[in-house]
Amino acid sequence: MTIEARFHINRGGFTLDVDLSVPARGVTGLFGPSGCGKTSLLRAIAGLEYHRDGFLKVDDTIWQDAERFVPPHRRSLGYVFQEASLFTHLTVRGNLEYGLRRVPRAERRIPFNNAIELLGIRHLLERRSDTLSGGERQRVAIARALAVSPGLLLMDEPLAALDLASRQGLLPYIESLHDELEIPAIYVSHTLEEIARLADHLILLEAGRVVATGAVNEMLTRLDLPLAHGSGAASIVEAVVVGHDQEYHLTHLDFVGGRFIVPRRAVPTGGHVRLRLAARDVSLTLERQSQTSIQNIFAATVDQVIPEGKAQVMVRLLVADVPILSRITQKSAVELNLKPGKSVYAQVKSVTLLA
Repeated sequence: MTIEARFHINRGGFTLDVDLSVPARGVTGLFGPSGCGKTSLLRAIAGLEYHRDGFLKVDDTIWQDAERFVPPHRRSLGYVFQEASLFTHLTVRGNLEYGLRRVPRAERRIPFNNAIELLGIRHLLERRSDTLSGGERQRVAIARALAVSPGLLLMDEPLAALDLASRQGLLPYIESLHDELEIPAIYVSHTLEEIARLADHLILLEAGRVVATGAVNEMLTRLDLPLAHGSGAASIVEAVVVGHDQEYHLTHLDFVGGRFIVPRRAVPTGGHVRLRLAARDVSLTLERQSQTSIQNIFAATVDQVIPEGKAQVMVRLLVADVPILSRITQKSAVELNLKPGKSVYAQVKSVTLLA
């Protein structure tokens, strides 16, 4: 199951030229700097803009080719814009029912009440939309997009217009869509933290071109891409909660390379979580340390080492098959004689639980 898209769009001095294929499952992040063509590509996928030589196939259904163009209202999709764009003269219930009326009852795969519960908006149903906060409006906008039972969900920087507190409050609801629904989504962002938290797959756009695509952690740790450099460089690890240490208020998380120990989190045993490891928080040693305050130490193999400025290097490690980044000084890399294939121990000083 894939989404295949080919578009060549000329607009003034800007050209978007893409030819890509991504999984039609999970969340695909569309990432890149402002002006790189993210929204233009999303609008072309939605059919909001017609480009004569475009091609779009979602799973087994062709939405556009040389002979056909399925208009937006006939495409099985939901679209969430940067601004909620609700009908201000309607209540929240009225906005949701407006979208629901587009879908014949036999084709409604997402029950009305499910969308309401997923987005936590039952208490807002009788409120007029112009009385809602920014975060509440976006939750209603997402629920309205789900009400049409889409086969594909498009989200164009849905957090961009919100303040930090509202963004943090909305993220868990967007995560719940990933966990509870099987609708593929394309999520546009220029914020790497959002992509790391939400995406399974990643498309990197730059100046109207697709630079690379792939699984999100592979993309974040590719040293030939800009994502693996700079102050925000980090790795993503998928783990499972295997237990809690009641005495020391700790949580144990297992992944294929070993076990993380983190401060107690309210996640049930068996729950799946995503961890973010900042490259600056991963140090290296040639021997496993025993008398240290660092709890998370893993046997690793050096995969790549490349300079990052004059004083530092970025090291890509493999812990089992999981790629992890470590930023250390050039001096340390020389003293440790780091090179591909060398066995080391990665000491993870800090772990961020994303979801």
